[in-house]
Amino acid sequence: MTDSDSVASNAEAFALDRAHVFHSWSAQGSLNPLVFKSGAGSRLWDFEGKEYLDFSSQLVNTNIGHQHPKVVAAIQEQAAVQATLAPQHASLVRGQTAKVISEVAPPGHSKVFFTNGGADAAENAIRMARLHTGKSKVLSFYRSYHGNTGAAINATGDPRRWPNEFAHGHVHFFGPYLYRSSFWAADEQQECERALAHLEQVIQFEGANTVAAVLIETVVGTAGVLVPPPGYLAGVRALCDKYGIVYIADEVMAGFGRTGEWLAIDNWDVNPDLIMFAKGSNSGYVPLGGVMISDEIAATFDDRVFPGGLTYSGHPLACASALATIGVMREEGIVEHAKKLGETVLGPGLQDLADKHPVIGEVRGLGVFWALDLVTDRATREPMAPYGGTSEAMGVLTKACVSRGLLPFTNYNRLHVVPPCNITEEDARAGLAMLDEALGEVDRFYTG
Repeated sequence: MTDSDSVASNAEAFALDRAHVFHSWSAQGSLNPLVFKSGAGSRLWDFEGKEYLDFSSQLVNTNIGHQHPKVVAAIQEQAAVQATLAPQHASLVRGQTAKVISEVAPPGHSKVFFTNGGADAAENAIRMARLHTGKSKVLSFYRSYHGNTGAAINATGDPRRWPNEFAHGHVHFFGPYLYRSSFWAADEQQECERALAHLEQVIQFEGANTVAAVLIETVVGTAGVLVPPPGYLAGVRALCDKYGIVYIADEVMAGFGRTGEWLAIDNWDVNPDLIMFAKGSNSGYVPLGGVMISDEIAATFDDRVFPGGLTYSGHPLACASALATIGVMREEGIVEHAKKLGETVLGPGLQDLADKHPVIGEVRGLGVFWALDLVTDRATREPMAPYGGTSEAMGVLTKACVSRGLLPFTNYNRLHVVPPCNITEEDARAGLAMLDEALGEVDRFYTG
């Protein structure tokens, strides 16, 4: 391929996109998307051969990186045998995948309902909880994201919910977030105790006899990588048991190695009733999501019809990709690697950046799931961008990363550090070095 051909290919991809593709969460007229041809591992490149280190995992889903050959081969092999099958039939690969996913779940979750992604996992988990309990309300964090569809977007707390509030029965509450505490807490223990007291009060004032489910991201993802304090999730479990409420854990982003455990709940040894998954279960190679269902809730539908389903539930190609992904994660020790990387490289490395750059107000995370809370004043904790918006400083930071060949994940005043779970130490350190340089360009916005 000649240089002129390469440039033409980049230009052609961009032109086709802008002429015909309608993008998510965007005003279409101002878009300037990057073009990518392919990738391998933690790296992507365009048609001109320019290389980027993926510190975003796209949308925090490529947990085993790009184009893993064993998963690509599994998809190809399955396509040659059985490319599709309606969900009312039995498929070997569908059953095998449900079995290995149920093995990842805590005890008492032997059934899996497959969906096309995380949003419809939320839809169906909520539906199961409502039908199982005979109650309708769903409680979820203000700082949360659960998906774009009807009930999922209404369960979402962040501003993407505001123009989409058409579903009923959704109530929001404040979860623990010590750095910007809603409870005037002085430490993690106080934050935990007061956040649980707040949740119980919301349950009581909404009427426990009306609340079907508490739906929370085990580690809040897009809304800030908020790691719960010790005891919080156990406290949620206890409140749900006390009031006859279904506990739904959203593991769509936090699951399958992202936190250094198979599921994020494993960090705190809790057992929810329903567990949503998607993204990392197959590294996003084929659309897939689902719900791990407790045996008690599954039994509700032994003699009662579950009023829900999807044409592509348990699609053979998606299942083949998940089965292969989980196998690869086990064979290559990817979950263990993610844990070690967080403890020895990313955590210490990001803290070193915080010691150097005053715009970093807080570093938080675990595994390969981290966020920098960026501020213009450490004393007041004034965010570098307003809630629900962006700023000149965040724009400068994004451009500084991309210009150095680093793909970032930014949201409001935060920069999330979320590379693939199997990124090498060398690449992780290279990314931190690029991030160091990029942060140097926004230190000038610090006013404290």
